[in-house]
Amino acid sequence: MKTTNTTSCDLSRLAGIWTLDPDKTSVTFRTKLMWVLPVKGTAKALSGDAQVNPDAAVVKGTLVIDTASFDTKNKKRDDDLHSEDFLDVTKYPNIIFTAHDGRRIDATQVEISGMLAIHGKSQALTFKAELAESGSSATVSTLVQIDRRLWGVSKGTKMGAGRVQVEIHAHFDRT
Repeated sequence: MKTTNTTSCDLSRLAGIWTLDPDKTSVTFRTKLMWVLPVKGTAKALSGDAQVNPDAAVVKGTLVIDTASFDTKNKKRDDDLHSEDFLDVTKYPNIIFTAHDGRRIDATQVEISGMLAIHGKSQALTFKAELAESGSSATVSTLVQIDRRLWGVSKGTKMGAGRVQVEIHAHFDRT
């Protein structure tokens, strides 16, 4: 299977409807406790889609992450993370990114803009991502740093743990 980076073309080459493959998608996160103690973990993408119209004037899509799937391999910390003090997974079962625009910014990257909904609050988010295409599949990879306090998740931030680095490799298949 030949993998091509979409560097020699614009986004119109990707025109169509795309569906996320959760089994081939990874979500990892990293943060620090008290500015120095590293914490890392994973989460699961539940679903997602993307649409690119033929002239690439419209790029839109969604990515849904299961908040109950956040896992740091430490049960006590995970229970706290899932509680009302942090993600409140009972009240807010999903984190949802809704893309409303995408554009090529250079030979190897795209810029994606949209709204990120966490903990019942939506905030605008724009990030750069790598885009790789292989036949009828495509992977969008990004590393984004967010400040969870912007979404009202502020427990423990007095100790310097407000910023979270999230790495996503979202695998889509053309439908």
